[in-house]
Amino acid sequence: MEHASHAPSWTPGRTHVSRLMKIWRSAGWPCRDPIELDLLAAGLIEAQTDEAGRDTLRLSPSGFQVLAASRQRNLRAMSRHERLAQRVARQLVDAGRLVWLELSLRAQVQAHVQAHVQAHAQAQGHAPEPATTEPALMVSEPLPDLGLWPLDTSANSSPPEPKGSWRMARPDVFSVRHTSVEAYLQPVVHEIKVSRADLLSDLRHAVKREAYQWLGSACYYVFPAGMAKPNEIPEAFGIWVVHGDIDTGQLEQVRPARHVHRPLPFAVWMALAKSTPWRPDELAEAQAQLGETIKPDQAPA
Repeated sequence: MEHASHAPSWTPGRTHVSRLMKIWRSAGWPCRDPIELDLLAAGLIEAQTDEAGRDTLRLSPSGFQVLAASRQRNLRAMSRHERLAQRVARQLVDAGRLVWLELSLRAQVQAHVQAHVQAHAQAQGHAPEPATTEPALMVSEPLPDLGLWPLDTSANSSPPEPKGSWRMARPDVFSVRHTSVEAYLQPVVHEIKVSRADLLSDLRHAVKREAYQWLGSACYYVFPAGMAKPNEIPEAFGIWVVHGDIDTGQLEQVRPARHVHRPLPFAVWMALAKSTPWRPDELAEAQAQLGETIKPDQAPA
Protein backbone atom coordinates (compact mmCIF):
# COMPACT_ATOMS: atom_id res chain seq x y z
CA MET A 1 0.00 0.00 0.00
CA GLU A 2 1.17 3.50 -0.73
CA HIS A 3 1.17 4.74 2.86
CA ALA A 4 3.13 1.76 4.18
CA SER A 5 6.52 3.35 3.60
CA HIS A 6 5.71 6.64 5.31
CA ALA A 7 6.87 7.19 8.87
CA PRO A 8 4.05 7.84 11.33
CA SER A 9 3.44 11.49 12.16
CA TRP A 10 2.65 10.62 15.78
CA THR A 11 4.21 8.47 18.50
CA PRO A 12 2.19 5.31 19.16
CA GLY A 13 1.08 4.91 22.76
CA ARG A 14 1.07 1.80 24.89
CA THR A 15 -2.36 0.71 23.65
CA HIS A 16 -1.32 0.97 20.01
CA VAL A 17 1.97 -0.87 20.59
CA SER A 18 0.09 -3.61 22.44
CA ARG A 19 -2.25 -3.97 19.47
CA LEU A 20 0.73 -4.24 17.12
CA MET A 21 2.05 -7.10 19.24
CA LYS A 22 -1.33 -8.83 19.16
CA ILE A 23 -1.57 -8.58 15.39
CA TRP A 24 1.96 -9.89 14.97
CA ARG A 25 1.32 -12.87 17.27
CA SER A 26 -2.13 -13.72 15.90
CA ALA A 27 -3.69 -14.73 12.61
CA GLY A 28 -4.45 -11.07 11.95
CA TRP A 29 -8.24 -11.04 12.07
CA PRO A 30 -9.40 -7.40 12.03
CA CYS A 31 -11.24 -5.82 14.96
CA ARG A 32 -12.36 -2.74 13.01
CA ASP A 33 -12.09 -0.41 15.99
CA PRO A 34 -10.54 3.10 16.34
CA ILE A 35 -7.16 1.70 17.43
CA GLU A 36 -6.94 -0.37 14.29
CA LEU A 37 -7.96 2.63 12.22
CA ASP A 38 -5.14 4.72 13.75
CA LEU A 39 -2.59 2.03 12.93
CA LEU A 40 -3.83 1.73 9.35
CA ALA A 41 -3.73 5.50 8.84
CA ALA A 42 -0.19 5.68 10.24
CA GLY A 43 0.99 2.91 7.93
CA LEU A 44 2.00 0.61 10.79
CA ILE A 45 -0.28 -2.20 9.61
CA GLU A 46 -1.58 -3.25 6.21
CA ALA A 47 -4.88 -4.80 5.17
CA GLN A 48 -4.80 -7.77 2.83
CA THR A 49 -7.37 -10.09 1.27
CA ASP A 50 -6.73 -13.75 0.55
CA GLU A 51 -8.06 -15.81 -2.36
CA ALA A 52 -11.20 -16.71 -0.40
CA GLY A 53 -12.03 -13.05 0.15
CA ARG A 54 -11.12 -12.98 3.85
CA ASP A 55 -9.68 -9.73 5.21
CA THR A 56 -6.67 -9.94 7.52
CA LEU A 57 -4.02 -7.58 8.85
CA ARG A 58 -0.25 -7.72 8.91
CA LEU A 59 2.50 -5.46 10.20
CA SER A 60 4.16 -3.13 7.74
CA PRO A 61 7.95 -2.53 7.85
CA SER A 62 7.26 0.63 9.86
CA GLY A 63 5.15 -1.38 12.27
CA PHE A 64 7.99 -3.85 12.84
CA GLN A 65 10.35 -0.95 13.55
CA VAL A 66 7.97 0.54 16.12
CA LEU A 67 7.49 -2.84 17.80
CA ALA A 68 11.23 -3.55 17.94
CA ALA A 69 12.01 -0.08 19.31
CA SER A 70 9.39 -0.55 22.03
CA ARG A 71 10.91 -3.87 23.06
CA GLN A 72 14.38 -2.34 23.32
CA ARG A 73 13.05 0.47 25.52
CA ASN A 74 11.37 -2.05 27.79
CA LEU A 75 14.54 -4.11 28.09
CA ARG A 76 16.59 -1.05 29.02
CA ALA A 77 14.00 -0.02 31.60
CA MET A 78 14.03 -3.42 33.29
CA SER A 79 16.75 -4.11 35.82
CA ARG A 80 19.01 -7.15 35.59
CA HIS A 81 17.14 -8.62 38.55
CA GLU A 82 13.76 -8.27 36.82
CA ARG A 83 15.05 -9.72 33.57
CA LEU A 84 16.49 -12.80 35.26
CA ALA A 85 13.33 -13.24 37.32
CA GLN A 86 11.22 -13.18 34.16
CA ARG A 87 13.53 -15.68 32.47
CA VAL A 88 13.03 -18.08 35.37
CA ALA A 89 9.29 -17.40 35.37
CA ARG A 90 9.05 -18.08 31.64
CA GLN A 91 10.87 -21.39 32.05
CA LEU A 92 8.47 -22.40 34.85
CA VAL A 93 5.43 -21.42 32.76
CA ASP A 94 6.75 -23.49 29.85
CA ALA A 95 7.06 -26.41 32.28
CA GLY A 96 3.35 -26.15 33.08
CA ARG A 97 3.48 -24.24 36.37
CA LEU A 98 1.49 -21.23 37.60
CA VAL A 99 3.86 -18.40 38.51
CA TRP A 100 3.66 -15.24 40.62
CA LEU A 101 6.37 -12.58 40.81
CA GLU A 102 7.12 -10.71 44.06
CA LEU A 103 3.93 -11.88 45.73
CA SER A 104 3.58 -10.76 49.37
CA LEU A 105 2.83 -13.79 51.55
CA ARG A 106 2.62 -14.46 55.28
CA ALA A 107 5.02 -17.10 56.53
CA GLN A 108 5.50 -18.62 59.96
CA VAL A 109 8.92 -18.51 61.61
CA GLN A 110 9.66 -20.86 64.49
CA ALA A 111 10.60 -19.48 67.89
CA HIS A 112 14.12 -20.95 68.01
CA VAL A 113 15.01 -19.30 64.70
CA GLN A 114 13.59 -15.97 65.83
CA ALA A 115 15.52 -16.12 69.13
CA HIS A 116 18.78 -16.94 67.35
CA VAL A 117 18.34 -14.01 64.96
CA GLN A 118 17.54 -11.57 67.76
CA ALA A 119 20.58 -12.70 69.77
CA HIS A 120 22.84 -12.33 66.74
CA ALA A 121 21.46 -8.87 66.00
CA GLN A 122 22.01 -7.71 69.57
CA ALA A 123 25.57 -9.07 69.53
CA GLN A 124 26.23 -7.07 66.36
CA GLY A 125 24.75 -3.94 67.89
CA HIS A 126 21.77 -3.85 65.50
CA ALA A 127 18.11 -3.64 66.39
CA PRO A 128 16.36 -6.91 65.52
CA GLU A 129 13.71 -6.81 62.85
CA PRO A 130 10.29 -6.61 64.54
CA ALA A 131 7.92 -9.51 64.08
CA THR A 132 4.28 -9.17 63.22
CA THR A 133 2.39 -8.28 66.38
CA GLU A 134 -1.19 -8.73 65.23
CA PRO A 135 -2.95 -10.87 67.86
CA ALA A 136 -4.72 -12.92 65.21
CA LEU A 137 -1.38 -13.83 63.64
CA MET A 138 0.53 -14.73 66.79
CA VAL A 139 0.74 -18.41 67.74
CA SER A 140 0.34 -18.68 71.49
CA GLU A 141 1.24 -21.48 73.91
CA PRO A 142 -1.59 -23.69 75.21
CA LEU A 143 -3.09 -22.52 78.49
CA PRO A 144 -1.94 -24.51 81.56
CA ASP A 145 -4.43 -26.83 83.24
CA LEU A 146 -5.34 -25.12 86.51
CA GLY A 147 -8.16 -27.48 87.51
CA LEU A 148 -8.43 -31.10 88.54
CA TRP A 149 -9.59 -32.19 85.12
CA PRO A 150 -8.28 -31.10 81.72
CA LEU A 151 -10.67 -29.18 79.51
CA ASP A 152 -10.34 -31.62 76.63
CA THR A 153 -8.49 -34.93 76.60
CA SER A 154 -10.07 -36.41 73.49
CA ALA A 155 -7.80 -38.33 71.20
CA ASN A 156 -9.11 -36.40 68.22
CA SER A 157 -7.84 -33.02 69.41
CA SER A 158 -5.04 -31.65 67.26
CA PRO A 159 -1.64 -31.01 68.90
CA PRO A 160 -0.79 -27.38 69.70
CA GLU A 161 1.17 -25.52 67.07
CA PRO A 162 4.76 -24.67 67.98
CA LYS A 163 5.37 -21.20 69.31
CA GLY A 164 6.46 -18.73 66.67
CA SER A 165 5.59 -15.57 64.83
CA TRP A 166 4.40 -14.57 61.38
CA ARG A 167 6.50 -12.61 58.91
CA MET A 168 5.82 -11.01 55.57
CA ALA A 169 7.79 -12.78 52.84
CA ARG A 170 8.10 -11.65 49.24
CA PRO A 171 9.71 -14.39 47.16
CA ASP A 172 10.98 -13.23 43.79
CA VAL A 173 9.32 -16.15 42.01
CA PHE A 174 6.65 -18.38 43.56
CA SER A 175 5.10 -21.20 41.57
CA VAL A 176 2.84 -24.23 41.89
CA ARG A 177 2.08 -27.07 39.52
CA HIS A 178 -0.97 -26.73 37.27
CA THR A 179 -2.94 -29.64 38.73
CA SER A 180 -6.35 -30.55 40.11
CA VAL A 181 -4.88 -32.59 42.98
CA GLU A 182 -3.85 -30.60 46.04
CA ALA A 183 -1.14 -33.09 47.02
CA TYR A 184 0.60 -32.51 43.67
CA LEU A 185 0.88 -28.71 43.91
CA GLN A 186 4.54 -28.73 44.96
CA PRO A 187 4.96 -25.00 45.77
CA VAL A 188 8.47 -23.81 44.89
CA VAL A 189 10.33 -20.59 45.72
CA HIS A 190 13.06 -19.13 43.48
CA GLU A 191 15.14 -16.26 44.88
CA ILE A 192 16.94 -14.19 42.25
CA LYS A 193 20.32 -12.63 43.04
CA VAL A 194 22.40 -10.62 40.57
CA SER A 195 25.07 -9.32 42.97
CA ARG A 196 27.22 -11.13 45.50
CA ALA A 197 26.51 -8.51 48.16
CA ASP A 198 22.76 -9.10 47.81
CA LEU A 199 23.25 -12.86 48.02
CA LEU A 200 25.41 -12.70 51.14
CA SER A 201 22.96 -10.32 52.77
CA ASP A 202 20.16 -12.77 52.10
CA LEU A 203 22.15 -15.69 53.50
CA ARG A 204 22.70 -13.81 56.77
CA HIS A 205 18.94 -13.58 57.37
CA ALA A 206 17.95 -16.94 58.84
CA VAL A 207 14.38 -15.74 59.38
CA LYS A 208 14.02 -14.96 55.68
CA ARG A 209 15.28 -18.40 54.68
CA GLU A 210 12.96 -20.03 57.22
CA ALA A 211 10.03 -18.14 55.70
CA TYR A 212 10.93 -19.37 52.20
CA GLN A 213 11.11 -22.95 53.42
CA TRP A 214 7.75 -22.63 55.18
CA LEU A 215 6.14 -21.43 51.94
CA GLY A 216 7.63 -23.92 49.50
CA SER A 217 8.33 -27.62 49.30
CA ALA A 218 11.59 -26.66 47.57
CA CYS A 219 13.62 -23.45 47.47
CA TYR A 220 16.25 -22.34 44.96
CA TYR A 221 18.77 -19.53 44.60
CA VAL A 222 19.34 -18.30 41.05
CA PHE A 223 22.39 -16.15 40.24
CA PRO A 224 25.05 -15.61 37.54
CA ALA A 225 27.67 -18.34 37.27
CA GLY A 226 30.79 -17.71 39.32
CA MET A 227 29.12 -15.34 41.78
CA ALA A 228 29.18 -17.88 44.61
CA LYS A 229 30.33 -21.42 45.29
CA PRO A 230 27.82 -24.19 46.00
CA ASN A 231 29.23 -24.74 49.50
CA GLU A 232 28.31 -21.15 50.38
CA ILE A 233 24.62 -21.91 49.93
CA PRO A 234 22.77 -23.89 52.65
CA GLU A 235 22.35 -27.52 51.64
CA ALA A 236 18.56 -27.36 51.84
CA PHE A 237 18.50 -24.84 48.98
CA GLY A 238 18.94 -25.77 45.35
CA ILE A 239 21.09 -23.73 42.96
CA TRP A 240 20.49 -22.50 39.42
CA VAL A 241 23.09 -20.44 37.58
CA VAL A 242 22.94 -18.48 34.34
CA HIS A 243 26.01 -18.63 32.12
CA GLY A 244 26.96 -15.47 30.26
CA ASP A 245 24.37 -12.86 29.42
CA ILE A 246 21.30 -12.73 31.68
CA ASP A 247 18.92 -12.44 28.73
CA THR A 248 20.39 -15.13 26.49
CA GLY A 249 22.74 -17.23 28.65
CA GLN A 250 22.07 -20.86 29.47
CA LEU A 251 20.27 -21.67 32.73
CA GLU A 252 21.78 -24.68 34.48
CA GLN A 253 20.77 -26.47 37.66
CA VAL A 254 23.91 -26.96 39.72
CA ARG A 255 22.25 -28.62 42.70
CA PRO A 256 18.69 -29.83 43.28
CA ALA A 257 16.78 -28.52 46.26
CA ARG A 258 15.80 -30.68 49.20
CA HIS A 259 12.14 -31.53 48.65
CA VAL A 260 9.77 -31.62 51.62
CA HIS A 261 6.10 -32.41 51.27
CA ARG A 262 4.39 -29.23 52.38
CA PRO A 263 0.67 -28.54 51.90
CA LEU A 264 -0.20 -25.05 50.80
CA PRO A 265 -1.29 -23.04 53.88
CA PHE A 266 -4.72 -21.45 53.83
CA ALA A 267 -3.27 -17.93 54.04
CA VAL A 268 -1.26 -18.62 50.89
CA TRP A 269 -4.37 -19.98 49.16
CA MET A 270 -6.15 -16.71 49.85
CA ALA A 271 -3.22 -14.63 48.59
CA LEU A 272 -3.10 -16.62 45.36
CA ALA A 273 -6.86 -16.31 44.92
CA LYS A 274 -6.57 -12.51 45.05
CA SER A 275 -3.65 -12.37 42.62
CA THR A 276 -3.21 -13.03 38.92
CA PRO A 277 -0.55 -15.52 37.77
CA TRP A 278 2.24 -14.02 35.69
CA ARG A 279 2.14 -14.64 31.95
CA PRO A 280 4.53 -13.42 29.25
CA ASP A 281 2.57 -11.15 26.90
CA GLU A 282 -0.67 -12.47 28.35
CA LEU A 283 -3.08 -10.83 25.92
CA ALA A 284 -0.88 -11.61 22.92
CA GLU A 285 -0.69 -15.26 23.92
CA ALA A 286 -4.48 -15.45 24.22
CA GLN A 287 -5.05 -13.95 20.78
CA ALA A 288 -2.34 -16.13 19.25
CA GLN A 289 -4.05 -19.25 20.59
CA LEU A 290 -7.39 -18.00 19.27
CA GLY A 291 -5.91 -17.48 15.82
CA GLU A 292 -4.42 -20.97 15.82
CA THR A 293 -7.68 -22.67 16.83
CA ILE A 294 -9.95 -20.96 14.26
CA LYS A 295 -10.34 -23.08 11.15
CA PRO A 296 -10.50 -21.45 7.68
CA ASP A 297 -14.19 -22.29 7.26
CA GLN A 298 -14.90 -20.66 10.65
CA ALA A 299 -13.08 -17.43 9.88
CA PRO A 300 -15.07 -14.23 9.62
CA ALA A 301 -15.82 -13.09 6.07
